[in-house]
Amino acid sequence: MAKPGTEPVDDIDTRMPPDPFAAVLPALAALGAISSIAAINWSGQEKSAGRTRTKRKTGASLRDLETCCIGLESIFKRFQQHPNVFAGEGGQATAPMKFGVHGRRIRADAQRLYLRLMNDIATHIVLAAQNAFDVMTAIEDGDIDAPEEVFFGFGEQQERLNTLIQTRATLRTAVDAGAEIAERLTALVRELRKFQKPA
Repeated sequence: MAKPGTEPVDDIDTRMPPDPFAAVLPALAALGAISSIAAINWSGQEKSAGRTRTKRKTGASLRDLETCCIGLESIFKRFQQHPNVFAGEGGQATAPMKFGVHGRRIRADAQRLYLRLMNDIATHIVLAAQNAFDVMTAIEDGDIDAPEEVFFGFGEQQERLNTLIQTRATLRTAVDAGAEIAERLTALVRELRKFQKPA
């Protein structure tokens, strides 16, 4: 019997929740791939003159990376909209970000939401890695000439991500920080676009 003031749970239509960290970690990793643009400001100085230049247009790489950032913003917002599935709501709210931390039982529609989001995350982690690499190549080739402050901005987001992992932040903290980092990376990529050299 349900306690007064609470909704009864239909156990027939609920499932054990999927591991939230299995979704949040790769989404954070996609942000990490984008924030790694910070390193090119220094490592790009060691380029070799005979390397092959990319065939992809810089404008397309920047546009696709911005789209990827916006997609990751959306993913983290969906995490926030469904904290019982993705952010350890309830008794697990203060548990550290780790595998094996489950929230409350979820309904079948929440399980389908999880699978859709996992598909979106898988797509975005591939796109983030490829587009960030193409943008770094364009920076190395001199097609984008941004000031150091922009690279420091990427570095700050990289450090925020590293801190989440090192301190074993709670899932809720990781999700909220991920949303902020995705938004900041979107702004930084837009800033990079201003420094693209004319073709």
